[in-house]
Amino acid sequence: MFVASAFAASAQDAAEATHSETGVASDGAHEAGFPPFDSSTFPSQILWLAITFGLFYLFLKRVVLPRIGGILEVRRDRIAQDLDQAARMKEEADEAVAAYEQELADARKKANVIGQEARDAAKAEADAERREIEKQLDAKLDEAEKRIASIKETAMKDVGTIAEDTAASIVQELVGGQLDKTAAKAAVKSVKQ
Repeated sequence: MFVASAFAASAQDAAEATHSETGVASDGAHEAGFPPFDSSTFPSQILWLAITFGLFYLFLKRVVLPRIGGILEVRRDRIAQDLDQAARMKEEADEAVAAYEQELADARKKANVIGQEARDAAKAEADAERREIEKQLDAKLDEAEKRIASIKETAMKDVGTIAEDTAASIVQELVGGQLDKTAAKAAVKSVKQ
């Protein structure tokens, strides 16, 4: 409380004392208001407003706006440069992709050619082996046919002899007489044909 009452007393003393800033004594009849709203100071306020606005305008026009314009110009140039570089890099990338695709197509063609050559070589080798095996099989087949023919001929000779002996034995058993060998041969020969 003491502090609040001391503060109120000093404020009252200050109101009654002479203002050092204006040099006018406060008589209490004239109440102090907010200076910008005091109509007696309007002309000087307007003058200072015009001077301040003019100086601010000149400062903006001569210092701030050229700097901002320079910054915008630098940014515009940098953006244009970056766009040009991006376009160049895109063209290089497109060229690299085209070169890669061309090399890939060439590699595929070479692989197809190599594959075709390998297939042709394998087919030729297989054909040569097949022909060699066929020759061997044909030789074995001819040899086997000759052996079969030889065996058949031998067997047929033996069959003729066996048939003659059998015919002679049958006639002897049935008739009870001896059959002449030439007659038995003639009888077997007539049946074979």
